[in-house]
Amino acid sequence: MDPAFAKKIMCVDAIRWFGRAKGWVVGVMILGVGMMAVPEVHGQLGGAVRQVIVATAADWDSNRAVMQCYERGSVREAWRPLLGQGVPVLLGREGLAWGRGVFQVPQNGVPMKKEKDWRAPAGVFQLGMLFGYAGGAPGGAVWPYVQVGKWDAYVDDSSSPYYNRHVRVRPDQVPPWFEKQRMRLGDAAYKWMLEIRHNQNPAVPGGGSAIFFHVRRGPDKPSAGCTTMAVEHLEWMIRWLRPEDSPHYVLLPRAEYGALREGWRLP
Repeated sequence: MDPAFAKKIMCVDAIRWFGRAKGWVVGVMILGVGMMAVPEVHGQLGGAVRQVIVATAADWDSNRAVMQCYERGSVREAWRPLLGQGVPVLLGREGLAWGRGVFQVPQNGVPMKKEKDWRAPAGVFQLGMLFGYAGGAPGGAVWPYVQVGKWDAYVDDSSSPYYNRHVRVRPDQVPPWFEKQRMRLGDAAYKWMLEIRHNQNPAVPGGGSAIFFHVRRGPDKPSAGCTTMAVEHLEWMIRWLRPEDSPHYVLLPRAEYGALREGWRLP
């Protein structure tokens, strides 16, 4: 592996991160492994978290939300909103379902997200790698970036040992499933793809996969489960993110956000 490329392959933990993925397994290189386990939590954001993205929807069946970005200098400081009244984002076509993130979610009768249910995962999530077609991340961004090439895939097959992972196959050992899982599609919506680490601690088969922030296909076109927005808002957010500030993503209906805000120490 090219050492310069290897330095770009980093993974997230709750506070400070960056472990290197390495090795070929059955003709596939796994990138971004080493996920942090779900903590035995009381459901509270720690003091190391100094950046939070919050999106709130009207209810569980809404495919629209308003996103706000918050930051603070330390746990003793108040959260500062940065986007005025917030910006519009689109969610899964069918709304939301509970996701598998860093906190255990309430047992309130709302189902867990499932593969191909067209719902966005709700809860609190770490962020993973930024993927894109370009040779580098948006100018000024410091978030770890991987350029998507001809041999990159993100696996949504629940029966695969690589389920819900980014993999890079070897050109001389292309597996039969690759064509349906490849990432390089020439689709403008996937110009930038920032991982939302749902169902990766570890991945539960059928629990939902390939959840990203990415560019919306239009102001009225919801996604299959990702959070999408105008390209200018996404690029601003990518430039704002700092790994050392342990950013997290919070996606909830407004009522649940209000109920969980104090207990989870949300902005």
